[in-house]
Amino acid sequence: MLRCAVCGTESRQVPFRPHPPEQAPDLDLRPGQPLRSSMARWLQQCPHCGYAAPDIGRAHPAAAEAVGAAPFRALIVDSAHPPLARRFLAWAHVLEETGALHAAAEATLHAAWVADDLGKSDLAVIWRQDAVALWRSGPALDPEQTVRVIDALRRSGAWSDAANTVEALAATNPPEVVAQVVALERRLIAAQDGDRHTLASALPPPARRPHVAHQRIARRPDGIWTRLMRMFRRS
Repeated sequence: MLRCAVCGTESRQVPFRPHPPEQAPDLDLRPGQPLRSSMARWLQQCPHCGYAAPDIGRAHPAAAEAVGAAPFRALIVDSAHPPLARRFLAWAHVLEETGALHAAAEATLHAAWVADDLGKSDLAVIWRQDAVALWRSGPALDPEQTVRVIDALRRSGAWSDAANTVEALAATNPPEVVAQVVALERRLIAAQDGDRHTLASALPPPARRPHVAHQRIARRPDGIWTRLMRMFRRS
């Protein structure tokens, strides 16, 4: 039994032990299978107060106030939204109220993934745009985060904003892996293609002898795109 850190209610919660994905992630880093289909187990939720988090046994000091407020209470009972999406939005709300804006953007994007799976494209568009607003409201974004903003804009049909953002990022001479994804995003935006595409479609096949530029990148501190590129070129 696990005690909720917000209200103290005990409930049975099954720990989530994810298996590594065997397929390439989407451009917004939604993981491939089998992890892709396990979203229902990513968050725990207290059956009494509705607090949702990866571990409801821990909570930011301000979480209790956020969970007890009217906006949170309205959110978790909003039957217009799929139950699993409401769980991610509940977590996003707590994160936003406690100042973790980039993490709130991530959780909101997860709600959009739920909408994707259920064919609710109108909700997916809204939640992707909400995620973009949260990303942009937080600390300065690094190139890898900016690519995710671009993909969310593209997937939500915000073509002008997506095009301006992709050109601004390209002008900064980003790391090679990011530049490869930016090139694909630029082509997709120009074609007004709002569909899902995977990271593997942006990366060229591995060379038998990596170019010296790849060796230089390997000596830098790893970013998530670099780690993913290495993972999926090895698979």
